[in-house]
Amino acid sequence: MKLSDVLIKPILSEKANKQSEKMNRFTFVVDRKANKLEIKKAVEQFYGVQVEEVNTLVMPSKLKSKYTKAGYVVGRKSAKKKAVVTIAEGETIDLYGTV
Repeated sequence: MKLSDVLIKPILSEKANKQSEKMNRFTFVVDRKANKLEIKKAVEQFYGVQVEEVNTLVMPSKLKSKYTKAGYVVGRKSAKKKAVVTIAEGETIDLYGTV
């Protein structure tokens, strides 16, 4: 797998921001087939930081439903994989610089 296909997008939520400020941890949505070594290499290459630890979790798919004019619509949100990356002390990733 190419390293450019591993990282999909960073997660910018309140919980992720709190972790990045206090514990130097950044959260990304990654490809479902990517392993921890590929995630570590991709973060180090794209952001130029030293990665200490990578934790991964798979978010299962969810059933979503809503009531519209056309009737009751049922769908499914796809499953995704998250990676929580701990970087070395003193280094940081600027996720808001490109927004």
